[in-house]
Amino acid sequence: MSHSFKPPTQGETLLNLLRWRANHQSHQRAYTFLVDGEIEAVHLTYANLERQARAIGAWLQQKNAAGQPILLLYSPGLDFIAALFACFYAGAIAVPAYPPPLNRNSARLAAIMANTQAKIFLTTTAMLTQIQRQMAEIPAVKDLSWLTTDTWPVEMADTWAEVNPKADTLALLQYTSGSTATPKGVMVTHGNIIQNLDRVVQTAGFEPDRHREGVSWLPPYHDLGLIGFVFLGIYSGRPFTLMSPLAFIQKPLRWLQAISRLRASYSAGPNFAYNLCVDKITPEQRAELDLSCWKIAIVGADPICCETLERFAHTFAPYGFRQQAFYPSYGLAEATLVVSGGLQSALPVTCTVQAEALKNRRVIITSPKETDSQTLVGCGRSLVGQNVLIVDPQTLRPCPPDQIGEIWVAGPSVARGYWRQPEETQHTFQARLAGGNGQFLRTGDLGFVQEGELFITGRLKDLIIIRGCNYYPQDIEKIVKASHPALGPRGGAAFSVEIDHQEQLVIVWEVERRHRSVDVNSVAEAVRGAVAQTFELETYAVVLLKPGHLPKTTSGKIQRYQCRKQFLENTLPVIGINIQPQQKNLPQAKTLTGDTVDHPGHQQLQQQLEEQVRTQLAEFLKVPPDQIDWQRSIQTLGLGSLHATAVKYHLEENFGIALSPEMFFEDITLGQFVSKIASQTTSERGN
Repeated sequence: MSHSFKPPTQGETLLNLLRWRANHQSHQRAYTFLVDGEIEAVHLTYANLERQARAIGAWLQQKNAAGQPILLLYSPGLDFIAALFACFYAGAIAVPAYPPPLNRNSARLAAIMANTQAKIFLTTTAMLTQIQRQMAEIPAVKDLSWLTTDTWPVEMADTWAEVNPKADTLALLQYTSGSTATPKGVMVTHGNIIQNLDRVVQTAGFEPDRHREGVSWLPPYHDLGLIGFVFLGIYSGRPFTLMSPLAFIQKPLRWLQAISRLRASYSAGPNFAYNLCVDKITPEQRAELDLSCWKIAIVGADPICCETLERFAHTFAPYGFRQQAFYPSYGLAEATLVVSGGLQSALPVTCTVQAEALKNRRVIITSPKETDSQTLVGCGRSLVGQNVLIVDPQTLRPCPPDQIGEIWVAGPSVARGYWRQPEETQHTFQARLAGGNGQFLRTGDLGFVQEGELFITGRLKDLIIIRGCNYYPQDIEKIVKASHPALGPRGGAAFSVEIDHQEQLVIVWEVERRHRSVDVNSVAEAVRGAVAQTFELETYAVVLLKPGHLPKTTSGKIQRYQCRKQFLENTLPVIGINIQPQQKNLPQAKTLTGDTVDHPGHQQLQQQLEEQVRTQLAEFLKVPPDQIDWQRSIQTLGLGSLHATAVKYHLEENFGIALSPEMFFEDITLGQFVSKIASQTTSERGN
């Protein structure tokens, strides 16, 4: 396949690629960022981006940053992209991260700092004060140098000294799956990135049409948003438009509006994002869309559900969306990004198997009409030049076609290993088959191959993936253990299950012997509040077990897989269980209009706020509005980031105020929460 958009002299590094674009397409728009998620936008041409990167890179050179990890602490935006390429212009190693929200746990950032031993961070003027306040508690912070890149003069680009990184030079560390205890920074080289992008372009059937746009709301510091959009934009020479993930969560319509308005051909989202669009975009709003331009709709970073694809295709087909646009894919940071993907303009491939056999890691093809059946969505075929095997994790031998095994990968896109983790690197990146053949990446994911198509069936490892974000169960369990005195020292398990086509968090825990008559609801409130406060996750179910009944191995290790299996089979010996009603739709706010929202007095404003908050929380908790307890702590509601953002957005829209996200996770009552917002609103309006 010919790629006429591919620079003939690109070399094998991102630095050479940007320099070629700046020389040959200097005034062409490279990136646009939708500040408000809709119309308000800022732009970067290739020439402007290259000059900004050189200027910041010159400062890094003054700090002798070559070969050193550089923390990038930015909100999504164009400043982040300039800083990212500046690292390449200094021969440094970019570490895309993000500062924790105000008043929130900074343990993950502290762990990344300890692992990288970084001495420099880049950020913006607006973020600096917040970062310094949050990082003051981290001992290593006193040794850090920093630069606010948005104020650094571009004239410094003239002081930049030539550098020539090679294909095997480290470009970045991806901490997409890092635990707060032992984070793993995937060492990705320039060659890894260029190879992966080249294979993706071939597999997906990209056409050299420079008038087509790419649109993304995905976090730019995670692999799909970073490799699949920021770097693919430079590689393809197409203009890419970005927005904040928060803008999408607040109003999913913005994503599809941008695709429709800009006539974008390429975009992506996890499974949950397509569900959210169906649930939140009204028929009246859909009528304004024209999605006939959307040629490649990547689905990844999350378990893919057949029903989700069918729901989205059925809902948006009248507005131009074609089911053939779906591009299911599988990948992970350790393989740079994509391991397998579908073909453009082909319907997603499905395979229906016996559900019971699937639990025993066997593949028995059956009919969708059978009661004991499960339909899986294929994740495409392996990229060109790559070897994907299904391996028995015990015998280390390739599996027969009817057996599910661990997915092993070898090829030029496989990263070098984990930063400063030699034992983990050897185990994960240097696996060999029985007999010593080959060197493979062990993905920890389970699956099988049917007629060349890769199907994912689960995980060998305990990693939890919810809405495209990765969580280690040990981190969640540590927080849960400290949330209530009734939770026993013998421990419990955190895992996820699929409920209504979405992954949901479940906590199973043994009760302390002296708390046998425990109040299940109060424990569940404490657990939900602690998990939401630390991880911004909602907890679907809290299950309390009799002492000594948590499934464990003979050596005392928690069997999370067995916990999950028994939970689904309803065979756990429970003392009590508290299940949060499933939230298919986010809370819908009643829009206030007219003079009532223009200039109400404080008392009237408080009443309006109470009505809004009561209505939305009642919808979330699935209780009558008059049962909302204003003395209850907002923390104990267990609001995750998705619902907290939705409530925040509706309040801001209806009352014309800006609320801090941290308010939704403070240790204050609902009554105090409403009073605080009313006081802020009254003050801002001068009432």
